[in-house]
Amino acid sequence: MKTTIDIPGEALSEAMRFAKAKTKREAVLACVDEYNRQHRMAELVRHLGEFSDDFPSHEQLEAPDIEEITRRGSR
Repeated sequence: MKTTIDIPGEALSEAMRFAKAKTKREAVLACVDEYNRQHRMAELVRHLGEFSDDFPSHEQLEAPDIEEITRRGSR
């Protein structure tokens, strides 16, 4: 869809830099894609809810692996 919009030059330059875009069009598309991605993720989080407090820690998840490695090493 072709659209004419007035974007402040400094904001567009910054968007081009962050997006590593070579053209204004590339920068605008990257920004729109990122905006949509962030909102889809927020929607997903709202839909799924939050994790409970009893979610296992990194150490708890790794513990079985550490025990297995220790057992193998003592043979």
